[in-house]
Amino acid sequence: MKIAVVIPKYGLMGGAEGFAFELVERLAGRRGLKVHVFANRWRSGPAPVIYHRVPILPFPRFLRQISFAWFVHRFVRAQHFDVIHSHDRIFHMHVCTLHGIPHQTWIREVRQKRMSLFDRTVAWVERKGLTGPPGPLILPVSTLVKQELLRTYDIPESRIEVIHPGVAVERFDDAARTACRREVRTRHGLQETDVVMLFVGMNFEIKRLGLIIKAMAHAVDQGDQGKQLKLLVVGRGDEGPYRTEARRLRMADRLIFAGIRETVEPYYLASDFFVMPSVFDTFGMAVLEAMTAGLPVIITRKVGARDLVEDGQEGFVLPDPPSPRELGEKMRFLTRAENRLTMGTRARMTAGQHDWSKVADRVEGVYRRMGS
Repeated sequence: MKIAVVIPKYGLMGGAEGFAFELVERLAGRRGLKVHVFANRWRSGPAPVIYHRVPILPFPRFLRQISFAWFVHRFVRAQHFDVIHSHDRIFHMHVCTLHGIPHQTWIREVRQKRMSLFDRTVAWVERKGLTGPPGPLILPVSTLVKQELLRTYDIPESRIEVIHPGVAVERFDDAARTACRREVRTRHGLQETDVVMLFVGMNFEIKRLGLIIKAMAHAVDQGDQGKQLKLLVVGRGDEGPYRTEARRLRMADRLIFAGIRETVEPYYLASDFFVMPSVFDTFGMAVLEAMTAGLPVIITRKVGARDLVEDGQEGFVLPDPPSPRELGEKMRFLTRAENRLTMGTRARMTAGQHDWSKVADRVEGVYRRMGS
């Protein structure tokens, strides 16, 4: 089978980019599959992939999505492909992995902004690709994305199949935990007795870092159980407002900004539990990575990875929006080692069912069905 995989930035920073890369790397070497990647930029991997550069017109801005979709259509049409699998908005495809919610919903309801000309062109290309003939099989990355898709478009559920992202389980070797714990904690002035909450993300506002700091203050003020809490933040953002808030709440000595880390796995293995009460997250790869490292997780119902978390088992799924008190109580619960061990063990077992090879098996099954 000859497969065309479409994404503007293949294998570069970003959830969709990483998803496409991990999937293609596992599919391209399989018997009977010949994979072509159509992208504007890419990071090559060892798999036998044929790359095609797709131009994008950067100016004016509203032409970016349309130009990418137009050039893809032109290039792909020049060859015969059994399956066109897109991870981005284009005009024609057989399979679409949907990494985000409908664009107009994202802009109007999550970002709470007016639609610009750029936004309108993105939404137009999206609608044309998802609803126009022949009607692709749509693979949302979470039930949350599926629900928003059905709320916006009149698409039969028979054309929708949720396939979650995967995780490279081997990168979170439990045997490395002791060394990672010692190295990371020494680097950032953390004690072995500290109970370290981990936050991983680039958008501090959307992922509610401010709420986490307020909840930590609540947990600490409620008694001795919270006295060992520390918050380790991995990612890039405007730290100023959060440092100011931490000083106001007398939490400044408990907040550590680690910045961007090229290798983030040691930070998961060095921490005790993970917290990400996002305003909205279509999936949240960091949640699955934390679970793979054996960490209990605290998220909200607006995080797509809730599909993998049973409240009270692998961690906690809070109502949205959560209060600092609600979140703080869950933090206090996880300061107890026996609670973390029980939930962390369950989280690791659940995450193990989502290895990238299993995701690749499911997607290959989709290709085979479509090509038969």
